[in-house]
Amino acid sequence: MSSTNSLHIAVLPGDGIGPEVMAPALEVLRKVEAKAGLAFRFTEAQAGAGNYLATGVSIAESTIRLCEQADAILLGACGLPSVRYPDNTEIAPQIELRFHFDLYAGVRPARLIPGVPSPIVGAAERGIDFVVIRESTEGLFASMGKGVVTHEEARETLVITRKTSERLFNFSFKLAERRRARGRSGILGCVDKANVFKAFAYFRKIFDEVAELHPNVKAERLYIDACALMLVKRPWDFDVLVTENMFGDILSDLAAGLIGGMGMAPSADIGDRHAVFQPCHGTAPDIMGQGKANPTAMILSAAMMLDWLADTRGIEGAAEAAQRIEQAVDKVYASGLKPFEFGGSAGTVEVTKAVLEALESMIRTSGHRFSEKIMI
Repeated sequence: MSSTNSLHIAVLPGDGIGPEVMAPALEVLRKVEAKAGLAFRFTEAQAGAGNYLATGVSIAESTIRLCEQADAILLGACGLPSVRYPDNTEIAPQIELRFHFDLYAGVRPARLIPGVPSPIVGAAERGIDFVVIRESTEGLFASMGKGVVTHEEARETLVITRKTSERLFNFSFKLAERRRARGRSGILGCVDKANVFKAFAYFRKIFDEVAELHPNVKAERLYIDACALMLVKRPWDFDVLVTENMFGDILSDLAAGLIGGMGMAPSADIGDRHAVFQPCHGTAPDIMGQGKANPTAMILSAAMMLDWLADTRGIEGAAEAAQRIEQAVDKVYASGLKPFEFGGSAGTVEVTKAVLEALESMIRTSGHRFSEKIMI
């Protein structure tokens, strides 16, 4: 990994609309590169359903090595419904990367951008801005590929470990602290089903232990069903939620629905040394190649990458560059940009052009190099 402002980024465009939205994200990074005092080196490699059809593996060992050596990993949506392993599960290198690099913290921000429609009454006035932190290496997903299926029944095993849970909760409390420093409530809620399952009671017990080490953060405990109900009634009451893998998978999609859909939802999978940044949405084969794919989630995922690099490497300018990208996205939507999914006519090219023009305007009016350190 690099110790300077010269950054090597592994780029895995993926399948379907993955390559279509990856290209705009790279254009945006190039746009802020010089002003942020950064120098990107992008190395592209294949992963996903297409690679499986061509080679018999979803992601090659050489690509894994590339990711190991890179400063960060940008990943496009992967998998196609029609391409499956012999056991009928879909190709999912994104999950394989989480296991390989021990990316235990899945960070799923849900922020309603001005001008973007939400199905929740009052959301435009009250605002939505919370983060779901999904444990990404165990829980029910620990059973992936290991389930037992007979003619009479099928069984999968949920796994919760102390080591992963402690790291996950420490990560979550630190994020809550940083968000409070930026003016949010900084309340951290543990979401589980501790009233029914011993594994989740254990999960909550560890949360309580870690909470004692972070007395400056208000900690709450919620059951998953009640949390889902409240998210669609009063999403503005939440700030940071941490939960098990499968629950997080579901809650993060629900959260995306609150802020305009999957095309607006970025994400990151973060470990102690490595991190992958990708949009929450899938490969959308129904619109592949039509120029309709919304690149916003991929662009915002690239901004999350800059935030992470600023936070973990202390790279001067990267955090403000991330903020500038978010501001550019906010500006174009507030000005009336409407992608196809919102009933408009703005496709991939139009959204990308608008964001790049907004960034160019910001760069022209900024008389100094990006330098301010802003935490995610």
